[in-house]
Amino acid sequence: MEKEKDFKNPQYYENRELSWLKFDNRVLNEARDKSIPLLERLKFVSITSSNLDEFYMVRVASLKDMVHADYKKRDIAGMTAKEQLTAINEKTREMVDLQYTTYNRSLLPLLKKEQIYIIDAFEDLTEEQKRFVDRYFEENVYPVLTPMAVDASRPFPLIRNKTLNIAALLSKKNTKSEKQELDFATVQVPGVLPRLVQIPSEEESVRSFILLEQIIEKNIDKLFLNYEVLCAYPYRIMRNADLTIDEDEAEDLLKEIQKQLKMRQWGEVIRLEVESGIDKRLLRFLKDELKVAEEDIFCIQGPIDLTFLMKMYGLSGCDHLRYKPYTPQKNPKIEPGENLFELIRNGDIFLHHPYQTFDPVVDFIRQAASDPDVLAIKQTLYRVSGNSPIIASLAQAAENGKQVSVLVELKARFDEENNIVWAKKLEQAGCHVIYGLVGLKTHSKIALVVRREEDGIRRYVHLGTGNYNDSTAKLYTDCGIFTCNEAIGEDATAVFNMLSGYSEPLSWNELSLAPIWLRNKFMKLIGRETAHAKKGRPARIVAKMNSLCDPGIIAALYEASAAGVKIQLIVRGICCLKVGIEGVSENIEVRSIVGNFLEHSRIFWFENNGADEVYMGSADWMPRNLDRRVEILFPVLDDDAKESAKHILEVELSDNTKAHILKSDGNYEKIDKRGKVLVNSQMQFCEEAVAAVPKQDHVYRERVFVPAEPAE
Repeated sequence: MEKEKDFKNPQYYENRELSWLKFDNRVLNEARDKSIPLLERLKFVSITSSNLDEFYMVRVASLKDMVHADYKKRDIAGMTAKEQLTAINEKTREMVDLQYTTYNRSLLPLLKKEQIYIIDAFEDLTEEQKRFVDRYFEENVYPVLTPMAVDASRPFPLIRNKTLNIAALLSKKNTKSEKQELDFATVQVPGVLPRLVQIPSEEESVRSFILLEQIIEKNIDKLFLNYEVLCAYPYRIMRNADLTIDEDEAEDLLKEIQKQLKMRQWGEVIRLEVESGIDKRLLRFLKDELKVAEEDIFCIQGPIDLTFLMKMYGLSGCDHLRYKPYTPQKNPKIEPGENLFELIRNGDIFLHHPYQTFDPVVDFIRQAASDPDVLAIKQTLYRVSGNSPIIASLAQAAENGKQVSVLVELKARFDEENNIVWAKKLEQAGCHVIYGLVGLKTHSKIALVVRREEDGIRRYVHLGTGNYNDSTAKLYTDCGIFTCNEAIGEDATAVFNMLSGYSEPLSWNELSLAPIWLRNKFMKLIGRETAHAKKGRPARIVAKMNSLCDPGIIAALYEASAAGVKIQLIVRGICCLKVGIEGVSENIEVRSIVGNFLEHSRIFWFENNGADEVYMGSADWMPRNLDRRVEILFPVLDDDAKESAKHILEVELSDNTKAHILKSDGNYEKIDKRGKVLVNSQMQFCEEAVAAVPKQDHVYRERVFVPAEPAE
C-alpha cells in the first residue's frame, strides 16, 4: 500500500511574495500586449510601479524586520526571511528591467508615432523650448524649492519616503587651492507641482512634455549661486512604512520584534533608486548617508517612478488610444427611482458591478434614510469614496430620527486618516459609530435596513463582495445581493449585535463568519466534495478570489484533488498552490484574469453530488481573512441569482484573451488563441449588461408593424 501523502510538504507550496511578484508581472504583461490601445498600456506600466512601491513598503519591510529580529521560522514554502529577500531582489530586478525595456523600446517609439514626445533630457530641447522651460522654472518652480547643502554645520537632511529628489555635487567658485573641495546638496522635486509639464512644439499636431526633475536639473545652478554644479542626478528612496507589524505572521514574531523595536531605526531605507550613469562619488555619498545596503540600490534606465504615466492616460484628443469608456448599465430588475423595498419583496436581486451600476446600493440607503417606516439602518464601512453619498444618507437618516449604527474600520491600510474624518462626521450627525473589534479588521460588506410593515417588522439586507465605495465600484468587479429572506435577516441582526456588543449567537441560519466559523465552513464544503469523489459521485469545486495562500485550505484542496475532485480556481493575485504535482494536484487548474477592470469578486461553487451550492463573500482564502478579520460568507439561495453567479464563473473559465494559466513549472502563460473563438470575459459581461436593458419605445405614434414573412 502506498504511504499517505503529506499534503503540507513545503515543496508543494509557492512562496507568497514570489507569487505576488508573478502577479505584478502579469499586470506588466498587459503593458506589453500589442492588441491593447497605447494609453491603456501606459496605464498598466503605471499600475505595476505603484503596486511595487506598496509591496516594498509593506511586505519587504516586514521581511527586513524579521531578519533584524533574527527570526528563523520558515514560511509555507520552507523559506527563511533572508532567503525570501534574496529571491525577491533577484525577481524584482528582472521585472524592473522588463518594465523599462517596455517603456523605452516599445511605448516611447509608439508615442512618437502619435506625435507625443516625453523629453527625457533637457539637452534635447529646441531653443524656444529652452526659453519656455527657463521661464516656467522662474515663475512656477523656483519659489517652491528648498535646496539643502550638507557640510560641517548642516547635517544630511531627512529624505522623505517615496519623494523624488535631486542630488548634486558642488565645488566653491574661485577657490585658489589645488585640491577641489566637494560639497553635496539635495533638493526635493515638489510633489505639489505637476511632474509632467507640457511645453510648446513647433508644429500644432505635436505634443511635447518634459519631466519636472529635468526642468530643475537644467536650472540647478540658480539654486547654488556661489558654487559650480559638477553633476546632478535624481534619486528616490523607499522607507519601511509597515510600522505596525504585519499581522499575517505568527504571534511569537510579535513578541520577538517587540524586544527588538528599541534597536530599530524608524522607517529604515529599504530601497534606493538612482538614475543609471550616476556619478560614483555621489552614489557613495548617498549610500553612506542613507545607510543603504549595496543589494538595495537599483540603477534605473529612464525616469524614476513611472506612476506619472497615469497622467498621460487622460490626454485630451486621444480617444483612439484608449478603450471606449464603458457606462455601467441599469439592473434589468430595477427602474431608477423605483421603491427598492417593494422590488426586494418580490424576490432576491443579484447585482454585478461595474457591468451594472452601483446606484441601487446608494439608493437603498438613501431611500431608507427618508422612508418614514424605516426604524433602523446598520452598515459596515471599510473604504469609502472621498465624497460618499452613502455617508451623506446615513447622516441624514440619523437626523431624521432613525437608529443608525455604522461600523467603521479604522485600520484599512493607507485609508486610516480618511476614515477617521468621516467617522467623526457621522457621530456629529447622531449615528452610533463602532470602531471594529480589537485585533480584528472588519472587512465584511453588509447593510441592514429594519422596516415596520403591515404584517410586522421586516429586515432588508444587502450583502456584497466589495466596499461601499461608489468610485471604485466603476473599476472593480464585484457582486452583491438584495434580499429580505428571514433567515438571512436574523443573521444580519446577529452580526451587528456581535460587532456592537459581545453577544455571539449560538448558531447561524445562513451566514458564516470569520474569524470563528468560516474556516470550518470552507473545510467542511471542500471535505464534502472529497467524500463524494471517493464514492464515485459528481464532485467539483469552482472558486474565484483575489488571493489563495492559506496552508490549511490548500492542503484540503490537494486532498480533494487526489480523491478525484475536479477543481478550477480563478485567482487574480497571490496563489501559493502548485498545479500538476503527481498524486497531489493533477485535478487542479488555476487561472488569473488581468483586464481593464480589477477582478475583486469572491464566488465559490460546490457541485455537491448534483445539489449545487453557491456562496459569495468578502473573504479570500488567506490566513488573515479566515482568522483575523470579520468576514461574511453568504449563500446564493435564489435560483436566478445562483444561475447568474455560475454564469460569471463559466464565462471566466472560458476566457482565452485576458486569462493567464498557471503551469506546473510555476509560470503563468496566456492561452494560444489560434483557431479559437475569442472570449474576453470582461468585454462579454459589458455586452451582456447592455443587451439586458430593455430598449424603450418612446415614440408610440410612429410604430410600424412589419408582418412576419410567410412560411416557405
